Amino acid sequence: MIEFPNISPEIFSINVFGIDLALRWYAMAYILGLILAWRIAYFAVSRPLIWPRNQAPLDPVQLEDLLTYCILGVIFGGRLGYVIFYDTAHYIANPIEILMLWKGGMAFHGGLLGVILGAYLYYRKTYTPLLSGADLLALATPVGLLLGRIANFTNAELWGRPTDLPWGVIFPGEAAQSCGQIVGLCARHPSQLYEALLEGLLLGAVLMYLAFHKGTLKRPGFVCGTFFVGYGIARSIVELVRQPDAQFTSAINPIGYVIQFGEWGLTMGQLLSIPMILIGLFLIIRSKPVSA
Repeated sequence: MIEFPNISPEIFSINVFGIDLALRWYAMAYILGLILAWRIAYFAVSRPLIWPRNQAPLDPVQLEDLLTYCILGVIFGGRLGYVIFYDTAHYIANPIEILMLWKGGMAFHGGLLGVILGAYLYYRKTYTPLLSGADLLALATPVGLLLGRIANFTNAELWGRPTDLPWGVIFPGEAAQSCGQIVGLCARHPSQLYEALLEGLLLGAVLMYLAFHKGTLKRPGFVCGTFFVGYGIARSIVELVRQPDAQFTSAINPIGYVIQFGEWGLTMGQLLSIPMILIGLFLIIRSKPVSA
Protein backbone atom coordinates (compact mmCIF):
# COMPACT_ATOMS: atom_id res chain seq x y z
CA MET A 1 0.00 0.00 0.00
CA ILE A 2 1.07 3.57 -0.64
CA GLU A 3 0.40 6.34 1.85
CA PHE A 4 -1.40 9.30 0.33
CA PRO A 5 1.16 12.12 -0.07
CA ASN A 6 0.87 15.07 2.26
CA ILE A 7 -0.58 17.46 -0.32
CA SER A 8 -2.67 20.43 0.70
CA PRO A 9 -5.65 21.10 -1.60
CA GLU A 10 -4.58 24.75 -1.56
CA ILE A 11 -1.49 26.04 -3.35
CA PHE A 12 -1.56 29.16 -1.18
CA SER A 13 -4.07 31.32 0.65
CA ILE A 14 -4.15 34.94 1.77
CA ASN A 15 -6.40 36.82 4.15
CA VAL A 16 -7.94 40.01 2.78
CA PHE A 17 -10.02 42.05 5.21
CA GLY A 18 -10.84 38.95 7.21
CA ILE A 19 -11.73 36.85 4.16
CA ASP A 20 -9.53 33.88 3.25
CA LEU A 21 -8.79 33.75 -0.48
CA ALA A 22 -7.15 30.54 -1.67
CA LEU A 23 -5.82 29.20 -4.95
CA ARG A 24 -6.62 25.50 -5.06
CA TRP A 25 -4.97 22.82 -7.17
CA TYR A 26 -8.37 22.08 -8.71
CA ALA A 27 -8.77 25.65 -9.95
CA MET A 28 -5.16 25.72 -11.17
CA ALA A 29 -5.79 22.53 -13.16
CA TYR A 30 -8.75 24.17 -14.92
CA ILE A 31 -6.78 27.34 -15.64
CA LEU A 32 -3.65 25.56 -16.86
CA GLY A 33 -5.71 23.02 -18.80
CA LEU A 34 -7.54 25.75 -20.69
CA ILE A 35 -4.28 27.58 -21.45
CA LEU A 36 -2.56 24.46 -22.76
CA ALA A 37 -5.65 23.44 -24.74
CA TRP A 38 -5.66 26.89 -26.33
CA ARG A 39 -1.96 26.55 -27.23
CA ILE A 40 -2.54 23.15 -28.85
CA ALA A 41 -5.46 24.55 -30.83
CA TYR A 42 -3.36 27.58 -31.81
CA PHE A 43 -0.59 25.27 -33.00
CA ALA A 44 -3.12 23.41 -35.16
CA VAL A 45 -4.83 26.42 -36.75
CA SER A 46 -1.42 27.95 -37.50
CA ARG A 47 -0.81 25.05 -39.92
CA PRO A 48 -3.42 25.42 -42.67
CA LEU A 49 -1.92 22.64 -44.81
CA ILE A 50 -3.15 19.93 -42.39
CA TRP A 51 -6.81 21.01 -42.78
CA PRO A 52 -9.36 20.38 -45.54
CA ARG A 53 -8.75 22.57 -48.59
CA ASN A 54 -5.56 23.74 -46.84
CA GLN A 55 -7.58 26.14 -44.72
CA ALA A 56 -7.89 26.07 -40.92
CA PRO A 57 -11.47 26.34 -39.58
CA LEU A 58 -10.56 29.38 -37.42
CA ASP A 59 -7.90 32.05 -37.32
CA PRO A 60 -5.97 32.80 -34.10
CA VAL A 61 -8.19 35.77 -33.20
CA GLN A 62 -11.37 33.72 -33.58
CA LEU A 63 -9.78 31.01 -31.48
CA GLU A 64 -9.50 33.41 -28.53
CA ASP A 65 -13.20 34.25 -28.86
CA LEU A 66 -14.06 30.54 -28.98
CA LEU A 67 -12.13 30.02 -25.74
CA THR A 68 -14.58 32.28 -23.90
CA TYR A 69 -17.54 30.22 -25.11
CA CYS A 70 -15.78 27.00 -24.07
CA ILE A 71 -14.94 28.28 -20.59
CA LEU A 72 -18.58 29.16 -19.97
CA GLY A 73 -19.63 25.79 -21.39
CA VAL A 74 -17.26 23.88 -19.09
CA ILE A 75 -18.40 25.73 -15.97
CA PHE A 76 -22.15 25.76 -16.53
CA GLY A 77 -22.35 22.43 -18.33
CA GLY A 78 -20.11 20.64 -15.85
CA ARG A 79 -22.09 21.91 -12.89
CA LEU A 80 -25.54 21.31 -14.34
CA GLY A 81 -24.42 17.88 -15.54
CA TYR A 82 -23.47 16.91 -12.00
CA VAL A 83 -26.74 18.27 -10.62
CA ILE A 84 -28.86 16.42 -13.18
CA PHE A 85 -26.95 13.16 -13.58
CA TYR A 86 -25.54 12.53 -10.12
CA ASP A 87 -27.42 14.22 -7.26
CA THR A 88 -30.72 15.64 -8.49
CA ALA A 89 -32.69 15.03 -5.28
CA HIS A 90 -30.16 16.84 -3.10
CA TYR A 91 -30.10 19.95 -5.28
CA ILE A 92 -33.88 20.06 -5.65
CA ALA A 93 -34.01 20.21 -1.86
CA ASN A 94 -31.10 22.71 -1.69
CA PRO A 95 -31.22 24.74 -4.94
CA ILE A 96 -28.95 27.51 -3.63
CA GLU A 97 -26.10 24.97 -3.46
CA ILE A 98 -26.14 24.69 -7.26
CA LEU A 99 -24.25 27.98 -7.30
CA MET A 100 -21.67 26.85 -4.70
CA LEU A 101 -19.03 25.65 -7.15
CA TRP A 102 -16.33 25.83 -4.49
CA LYS A 103 -17.93 22.87 -2.73
CA GLY A 104 -17.14 20.65 -5.71
CA GLY A 105 -19.37 18.65 -8.01
CA MET A 106 -18.59 18.79 -11.74
CA ALA A 107 -19.46 16.16 -14.35
CA PHE A 108 -17.31 15.65 -17.43
CA HIS A 109 -20.22 14.59 -19.63
CA GLY A 110 -22.10 17.75 -18.62
CA GLY A 111 -19.04 19.89 -19.29
CA LEU A 112 -18.67 18.23 -22.68
CA LEU A 113 -22.27 19.02 -23.60
CA GLY A 114 -21.71 22.60 -22.43
CA VAL A 115 -18.63 22.97 -24.63
CA ILE A 116 -20.43 21.42 -27.60
CA LEU A 117 -23.32 23.86 -27.20
CA GLY A 118 -21.04 26.87 -26.75
CA ALA A 119 -18.87 25.90 -29.71
CA TYR A 120 -21.91 25.22 -31.87
CA LEU A 121 -23.30 28.68 -31.18
CA TYR A 122 -19.95 30.28 -31.98
CA TYR A 123 -19.42 28.20 -35.12
CA ARG A 124 -22.87 29.10 -36.42
CA LYS A 125 -22.11 32.75 -35.72
CA THR A 126 -18.80 32.63 -37.64
CA TYR A 127 -19.86 30.13 -40.34
CA THR A 128 -17.18 27.70 -39.21
CA PRO A 129 -17.29 24.15 -40.65
CA LEU A 130 -18.82 22.20 -37.78
CA LEU A 131 -16.93 18.93 -38.15
CA SER A 132 -13.52 20.55 -38.53
CA GLY A 133 -14.36 22.78 -35.59
CA ALA A 134 -15.27 19.68 -33.59
CA ASP A 135 -11.95 18.07 -34.54
CA LEU A 136 -10.12 21.14 -33.26
CA LEU A 137 -11.85 20.95 -29.88
CA ALA A 138 -11.29 17.19 -29.59
CA LEU A 139 -7.59 17.60 -30.30
CA ALA A 140 -7.20 20.16 -27.50
CA THR A 141 -9.34 18.47 -24.82
CA PRO A 142 -7.20 15.57 -23.47
CA VAL A 143 -4.62 17.84 -21.83
CA GLY A 144 -7.40 19.36 -19.73
CA LEU A 145 -8.59 15.87 -18.77
CA LEU A 146 -5.06 14.90 -17.76
CA LEU A 147 -4.67 17.88 -15.43
CA GLY A 148 -8.22 17.64 -14.12
CA ARG A 149 -7.81 14.00 -13.07
CA ILE A 150 -4.49 14.77 -11.41
CA ALA A 151 -6.29 17.53 -9.49
CA ASN A 152 -8.92 14.96 -8.43
CA PHE A 153 -6.07 12.89 -6.99
CA THR A 154 -4.50 15.80 -5.09
CA ASN A 155 -7.97 16.59 -3.70
CA ALA A 156 -8.26 12.95 -2.55
CA GLU A 157 -11.62 12.61 -4.30
CA LEU A 158 -13.22 10.24 -6.82
CA TRP A 159 -11.00 7.40 -5.62
CA GLY A 160 -11.46 3.77 -6.59
CA ARG A 161 -12.68 0.65 -4.90
CA PRO A 162 -10.68 -1.21 -2.25
CA THR A 163 -7.71 -3.19 -3.58
CA ASP A 164 -4.78 -5.25 -2.31
CA LEU A 165 -2.59 -4.37 -5.30
CA PRO A 166 0.82 -2.93 -4.38
CA TRP A 167 -0.02 0.49 -5.84
CA GLY A 168 -3.24 0.83 -3.83
CA VAL A 169 -3.37 4.24 -2.15
CA ILE A 170 -4.48 4.89 1.44
CA PHE A 171 -6.65 7.96 0.87
CA PRO A 172 -7.44 10.13 3.90
CA GLY A 173 -10.90 10.69 5.32
CA GLU A 174 -13.57 8.61 6.97
CA ALA A 175 -15.39 7.89 3.70
CA ALA A 176 -12.25 6.59 1.99
CA GLN A 177 -11.50 4.37 4.98
CA SER A 178 -15.01 2.88 5.12
CA CYS A 179 -14.19 -0.38 3.35
CA GLY A 180 -16.71 -2.85 4.69
CA GLN A 181 -15.13 -5.91 6.31
CA ILE A 182 -11.53 -4.72 5.85
CA VAL A 183 -9.67 -4.44 9.16
CA GLY A 184 -7.04 -1.73 9.50
CA LEU A 185 -6.04 0.74 6.81
CA CYS A 186 -7.91 0.51 3.51
CA ALA A 187 -6.08 0.95 0.21
CA ARG A 188 -8.00 1.93 -2.90
CA HIS A 189 -7.38 2.04 -6.63
CA PRO A 190 -6.00 5.47 -7.62
CA SER A 191 -8.66 5.59 -10.33
CA GLN A 192 -8.06 9.32 -10.86
CA LEU A 193 -4.55 8.50 -12.13
CA TYR A 194 -5.85 5.66 -14.29
CA GLU A 195 -8.15 8.16 -15.97
CA ALA A 196 -5.38 10.73 -16.27
CA LEU A 197 -3.24 8.21 -18.13
CA LEU A 198 -5.98 6.77 -20.35
CA GLU A 199 -8.23 9.77 -21.06
CA GLY A 200 -5.48 12.37 -20.93
CA LEU A 201 -2.01 11.15 -21.80
CA LEU A 202 -2.72 8.12 -24.00
CA LEU A 203 -5.77 9.52 -25.82
CA GLY A 204 -4.05 12.88 -26.28
CA ALA A 205 -0.97 11.22 -27.78
CA VAL A 206 -3.12 9.19 -30.18
CA LEU A 207 -5.04 12.26 -31.37
CA MET A 208 -1.85 14.31 -31.82
CA TYR A 209 -0.31 11.50 -33.85
CA LEU A 210 -3.39 11.15 -36.04
CA ALA A 211 -3.73 14.90 -36.58
CA PHE A 212 -0.11 15.90 -37.18
CA HIS A 213 1.41 12.73 -38.64
CA LYS A 214 -1.40 10.84 -40.36
CA GLY A 215 -3.30 13.75 -41.92
CA THR A 216 -6.66 12.81 -40.41
CA LEU A 217 -7.76 16.44 -39.99
CA LYS A 218 -8.42 16.35 -43.74
CA ARG A 219 -11.20 13.86 -42.92
CA PRO A 220 -13.63 16.10 -41.00
CA GLY A 221 -15.09 14.33 -37.98
CA PHE A 222 -12.45 11.60 -37.75
CA VAL A 223 -10.43 13.12 -34.88
CA CYS A 224 -13.58 14.07 -32.98
CA GLY A 225 -15.01 10.59 -33.48
CA THR A 226 -11.78 9.02 -32.25
CA PHE A 227 -11.91 11.20 -29.15
CA PHE A 228 -15.49 10.15 -28.38
CA VAL A 229 -14.70 6.45 -28.83
CA GLY A 230 -11.41 6.67 -26.93
CA TYR A 231 -12.86 8.56 -24.00
CA GLY A 232 -15.96 6.37 -23.81
CA ILE A 233 -13.90 3.17 -23.72
CA ALA A 234 -11.36 4.55 -21.25
CA ARG A 235 -14.04 5.83 -18.89
CA SER A 236 -15.99 2.57 -19.08
CA ILE A 237 -12.88 0.56 -18.21
CA VAL A 238 -11.96 2.73 -15.22
CA GLU A 239 -15.55 2.56 -13.95
CA LEU A 240 -14.88 -1.13 -13.23
CA VAL A 241 -12.60 -0.09 -10.35
CA ARG A 242 -13.92 3.38 -9.52
CA GLN A 243 -15.93 3.85 -6.34
CA PRO A 244 -19.46 4.88 -7.36
CA ASP A 245 -21.14 7.97 -5.98
CA ALA A 246 -22.79 7.25 -2.64
CA GLN A 247 -26.28 8.11 -3.86
CA PHE A 248 -26.15 5.14 -6.28
CA THR A 249 -25.08 2.51 -3.75
CA SER A 250 -27.10 0.46 -1.28
CA ALA A 251 -26.87 -2.80 0.62
CA ILE A 252 -28.28 -4.69 -2.37
CA ASN A 253 -26.39 -2.61 -4.94
CA PRO A 254 -22.88 -2.01 -3.53
CA ILE A 255 -21.35 -1.51 -6.98
CA GLY A 256 -23.61 1.45 -7.67
CA TYR A 257 -25.23 0.26 -10.89
CA VAL A 258 -27.93 2.54 -12.30
CA ILE A 259 -29.10 -0.27 -14.61
CA GLN A 260 -28.79 -3.90 -13.53
CA PHE A 261 -28.92 -7.19 -15.42
CA GLY A 262 -28.85 -9.78 -12.67
CA GLU A 263 -25.37 -9.65 -11.14
CA TRP A 264 -24.12 -7.30 -13.85
CA GLY A 265 -24.98 -3.75 -14.72
CA LEU A 266 -23.89 -0.31 -15.84
CA THR A 267 -22.71 2.59 -13.71
CA MET A 268 -23.73 6.14 -14.52
CA GLY A 269 -20.31 6.80 -16.07
CA GLN A 270 -20.64 3.77 -18.34
CA LEU A 271 -24.23 4.59 -19.25
CA LEU A 272 -23.28 8.12 -20.29
CA SER A 273 -20.29 6.81 -22.26
CA ILE A 274 -22.30 4.49 -24.50
CA PRO A 275 -23.81 7.33 -26.61
CA MET A 276 -20.33 8.86 -26.92
CA ILE A 277 -18.91 5.62 -28.34
CA LEU A 278 -21.80 5.21 -30.78
CA ILE A 279 -21.60 8.82 -31.99
CA GLY A 280 -17.83 8.50 -32.29
CA LEU A 281 -18.10 5.37 -34.43
CA PHE A 282 -20.66 7.10 -36.64
CA LEU A 283 -18.37 10.10 -37.16
CA ILE A 284 -15.37 7.89 -37.97
CA ILE A 285 -17.32 5.77 -40.46
CA ARG A 286 -18.82 8.75 -42.31
CA SER A 287 -15.61 10.83 -42.41
CA LYS A 288 -14.17 11.26 -45.90
CA PRO A 289 -10.97 12.94 -47.14
CA VAL A 290 -11.36 16.55 -48.28
CA SER A 291 -8.19 17.80 -49.94
CA ALA A 292 -9.30 20.41 -52.43
